[in-house]
Amino acid sequence: MLIFAPKSQYIEIMTQQEIGNAIKERRKKLGINQQTLADLASVAVNTVVAIERGEGNPQLATLLTILDTLGLQIDINIKQLDYETV
Repeated sequence: MLIFAPKSQYIEIMTQQEIGNAIKERRKKLGINQQTLADLASVAVNTVVAIERGEGNPQLATLLTILDTLGLQIDINIKQLDYETV
């Protein structure tokens, strides 16, 4: 399960497109354009565009940098499975 959230509010996100939409929404709420976000996060503007569209396969470090720049975070919860010994 993937959790994407502004720092004190958790929203469950299931798809890459939804993550991109959340990033775009936050960027617009902050009143910055894609180029400014790219500059602040030290990534290429094409990277920001692709992530917002839910395209490509960004490095986790890149995604975390963009999220941090926007004051967001991502949490991954690993589900514990109960295994029966045979």
